[in-house]
Amino acid sequence: MAVERRFVQQGLNRARMGEYFSKQLERAGYAGMQINRTPMGTQVTIFAEKPGMVIGKGGKSVRKLTKDLNTFYDLDNPQIDVQGVGVPELNAQLMASRIASALERGWYFRKAAHSTLRRIMSAGAIGCRIVLSGKLTGPRSRVEKIVEGYIVHAGKPAEQIVHTGFATAVMKLGTIGCSIKIVLPDTTLPDVFNLVKVEPPEPVVEAPESADKIPEAGETPEPVVAVESVA
Repeated sequence: MAVERRFVQQGLNRARMGEYFSKQLERAGYAGMQINRTPMGTQVTIFAEKPGMVIGKGGKSVRKLTKDLNTFYDLDNPQIDVQGVGVPELNAQLMASRIASALERGWYFRKAAHSTLRRIMSAGAIGCRIVLSGKLTGPRSRVEKIVEGYIVHAGKPAEQIVHTGFATAVMKLGTIGCSIKIVLPDTTLPDVFNLVKVEPPEPVVEAPESADKIPEAGETPEPVVAVESVA
């Protein structure tokens, strides 16, 4: 298989795995995954709000997930590691899933988006951007954007300091996409810097030379003249 096709196939498998985990681990609060390929196999780290539900009683659920990954996604010796989420309000994937769930339960889209935005900013986020797209109120599709705080949209900082999440709400009129971007607290922003005041150097005071100075190596000592007193 060519290199380009292998990369495309890996991207498709990653997207399908994300959809599979979102459906299977919805009750556990699925918050994203991370894939690392090692010489011993494929390490899949699953982040969830309730790690105990992902593992299951006696590890039954996690063994089923491992078997499905090996069967349907052709992973080399998959090993699943489950980790919890420290602050759920600062996880973009989890918050997007909550908005989608609220829309499916009948919440008005502006109420769901603004309440989620307030919870995210109250948790200490530097900035947040929520985008809802689809048939929100009628037969015609449109886009609703809500932004608060500082958000980076392009460049390398957008990949490093912005946490993104996406979820889909299935409604009677059609599907609604929920996209969230969060700038986490304690993040070093690229356009923020501090000026350091440079103190001037202190003047160096040279000590006066002593009369009994010992000559250094290679230095000719000064002649000593004796003065006699005449009575």
